[in-house]
Amino acid sequence: MSLEVFLNAIQTEIANTKYGESPVELYEPIEYLMSLGGKKMRPLLAVMATNIFSDNWQKAVKPALGVEVFHNFTLMHDDIMDAAPLRRGKPTVHEKWNENIAILSGDVMLVCAYELMTAVDDKIFKHVIRRFNRTAAEVCEGQQWDMNFATRNDVTEDEYINMIRLKTSVLLGFSLELGGLIAEAGDEATQLLYDFGTNIGIGFQLKDDILDVYGDPEKFGKQVGGDIIENKKTWLLLKALELSAGKKEEAELQFWINAKEFDKEEKVKAVRAIYDSLNIKHLAENKMNTYFNQGLEDLVKLNAPSDKKQPLIELTKQLIERES
Repeated sequence: MSLEVFLNAIQTEIANTKYGESPVELYEPIEYLMSLGGKKMRPLLAVMATNIFSDNWQKAVKPALGVEVFHNFTLMHDDIMDAAPLRRGKPTVHEKWNENIAILSGDVMLVCAYELMTAVDDKIFKHVIRRFNRTAAEVCEGQQWDMNFATRNDVTEDEYINMIRLKTSVLLGFSLELGGLIAEAGDEATQLLYDFGTNIGIGFQLKDDILDVYGDPEKFGKQVGGDIIENKKTWLLLKALELSAGKKEEAELQFWINAKEFDKEEKVKAVRAIYDSLNIKHLAENKMNTYFNQGLEDLVKLNAPSDKKQPLIELTKQLIERES
């Protein structure tokens, strides 16, 4: 079974899903955000995990969409917190409508996510909801840690990895776990699926950090160097601060971090040059590959036919090689 087959089923489900009709200001933003594209990685993972252990992978599509709706709910609220003008190249909901509508529509999206999740069999319903609740709380914990880091100068590498594990990767892990639960794969297999997801999720975010500094502007889809401009505490910046201690690069890096007025392009170019002198890109890629490789090892341990696991391997390779 190819990725395209699974993705087409998910896209069809999205197109056919109605979240509500009136008042239109409440529901139109949901349909708008859900129509903006994106990789649909989370529902894809859930459906592919189900397919490994069940021929009836279609039964995972609706609850998998619940994960995607939840993910987009977090994006809608994150955009408000970040005052972001664009999402996937289009105006964010709070820009197109207003902040109050975006908050309320986001709240309804969370309700809709739970409604879609009720499509699972009754015998696993309580367990699925308990795991979904825990995961949702962890995503919020990750977002709060990320905000906390903005005002801290002592963030460690381990703290950063834990933050992206919570903010990004646990939802990928849950998506795969959900697929395992729907397919009745058993506790050991379901745990391996979850571990696979959390590991590739950390790798995915580290890849995002690298692309933000070194990506092709025409392919990346957003401003290259945005993290540098904002002094965002990514793995690259934390490693650069660590390795530059006591060296000439330390003063240069601190100058740009503390600068209140600067030319954005000049700052990005200067900080990137510091990263290059410290070999940061290579180190970041090694760190990223450590997590992707660990995820692939989890998949090797999964007791299932190789051809059934192949779509997950293909997707992982795409994540490693992606340019946007």
